Amino acid sequence: MNKTTVGITLIAGALALAGCGEQQKPAAPQASGIEIRIGHAGPTTGAIAHLGKDNENGAKLAIDEANEAGIKIGGQAAKFVFIGVDDQADPKTGTTVAQKLVDDKVSGVVGHLNSGVTIPASAIYNQAGIPMVSGSATNPKLTEQGFKNVFRVVGRDDQQGPAIASYLAAAKKPKLVAVIDDATAYGEGIANEVEKTLKAANIKVLPREKGTDKTTDWKAVLTKLRGRSPDAVFFGGMDATGGPLLKQGRELGMKAVFSFGDGACTDKMTELAGKAAEGLLCSQAGIPPQAASKKFLEAYKKKFNTDPILYAPFTYDAANLLIEAMKKADSAEPQKYLPELQKISGFTGATGPIAFDDKGDRKDAEITIFTMKGGKIEPIAVVKSGKTVPYEEFVKSMGGK
Repeated sequence: MNKTTVGITLIAGALALAGCGEQQKPAAPQASGIEIRIGHAGPTTGAIAHLGKDNENGAKLAIDEANEAGIKIGGQAAKFVFIGVDDQADPKTGTTVAQKLVDDKVSGVVGHLNSGVTIPASAIYNQAGIPMVSGSATNPKLTEQGFKNVFRVVGRDDQQGPAIASYLAAAKKPKLVAVIDDATAYGEGIANEVEKTLKAANIKVLPREKGTDKTTDWKAVLTKLRGRSPDAVFFGGMDATGGPLLKQGRELGMKAVFSFGDGACTDKMTELAGKAAEGLLCSQAGIPPQAASKKFLEAYKKKFNTDPILYAPFTYDAANLLIEAMKKADSAEPQKYLPELQKISGFTGATGPIAFDDKGDRKDAEITIFTMKGGKIEPIAVVKSGKTVPYEEFVKSMGGK
């Protein structure tokens, strides 16, 4: 054979061998795993988007950490996928996005933020059999509906309302109190509890005044109240409306102590009310963010380059509770892991030990009382099981400094 023929023969042989090699090589192993979708619903646009985003961040952090931990469910590597939806703090939008999460086949939901949105949305999740854990909805009705798939990791308004009202009565000793609400399930609900507690303490309460969750001009209401000279004012609503209320009250010369529930218990009150915010009293249905675990606070700061505002530690715990129940059941199917969520015990989250009662409420939930000092909300007392203790004493009891 000449050189050309030899070359062709060698090339042909090599190709034949390569072809045989391709056929003999075992197929590359396919990546195994299971995708588990967890939804979060809250207002990420609008006047209280800062609170909605804070809640969303808490849930996101939990899911990111779970993915980093390499969790296995049903013998397969679990990939948790975060699906966030914007409910705009609107009940109608809330049910729409709740149905979207159901259609997206989420295994569980963290949310919603507002009670007035959470309550109607919970019916959608209940019908679909999907577990839902709220980190901030406080209206008692949420867990009084009899739904076995609905939970919350914060206290209720019938705990929070009496706590702030009792503290107001003991610390400020008002003889006449004005109560205002924003006509939402949350605002009206907590205002009702405050009024009930004040009246039980033989404190006179003026006829209820109302606005909406969009009201920012309160001058007519406040001018009317100014004429009655109340010693204290309680507002049931969010900071976006509570801030203007407080600012305008002071502009009208009202000297009353202004107090609020958790929706307006934020540092943003200083931005919205200016110097008028100094000295306000407010409550949060749970421990304050700064009392959350050091591990959580450091991780949150590292990931989002800011500190949690209000309920991020609770939505973080809510997401982790869903994941923990899935691990215990070794399944992400709602009907299989729901029983584990209902009876969960020995779980300690960023906000402390968590277990649920038969209604889905957190057992032994704390309520924290705050005041505004130097432009910042500062905790001053914690109420648990009906007992009020100074904040520093509570922190020491939790092992803090």
